[in-house]
Amino acid sequence: MALTHFDEDGQAHMVDVSDKAVTDRVAVAEAFVRMKPETLALVIAGTAKKGDVLGVARLAGIMGAKKCADLIPLCHPLPITKVALDLAPDAELPGVRITATVKTTGRTGVEMEALTAASVAALTVYDMLKAAEKSMEIGGLRVVLKDGGKSGRYEAT
Repeated sequence: MALTHFDEDGQAHMVDVSDKAVTDRVAVAEAFVRMKPETLALVIAGTAKKGDVLGVARLAGIMGAKKCADLIPLCHPLPITKVALDLAPDAELPGVRITATVKTTGRTGVEMEALTAASVAALTVYDMLKAAEKSMEIGGLRVVLKDGGKSGRYEAT
C-alpha cells in the first residue's frame, strides 16, 4: 500500500484533496486515564483541587480537535461541524474513559481530529489530578469508528 503523504521522491507533502467528493464524515476515538480508586473518588465527588475535572477536560478536547491542523503538520484545516466528548468515570478501570466524536462535511476525514480531542482530554484529566497522583496512566488511544468518504466505514473490533 502506498502512503499518500509522500510524493514519488519520498518527500512528505500535504495530500491534494481538491478532486475528492464532499461527503458527510464522522470519526470516533477513545482513550482512558487509569488512576487509583482514591483519585477517581475526587473526580466523582468533584473535590479535585483544580475544580471540575471532567468539564475542563471536555472543553480541552473540543479545543484540541479545532487545533488539530496546527499540531499535526500534514493535516488539512477542516470545517468541523460537531465535536462531542463523553468522559465517564469507570470504577472497574479504575479511571476515566474518554470518547470523542468529530463530524464534518468535507473532502477528507476527521480521524486525526477525534484522536487529538481524546488525547488532549486525557492529558487534561492528568493535569487536573497530578497533584493527587502522578502515577496515572494514559492509554488505549485509538479510532473506533470512521465513516464517510471513498474508503467507506471502519469499525474497530
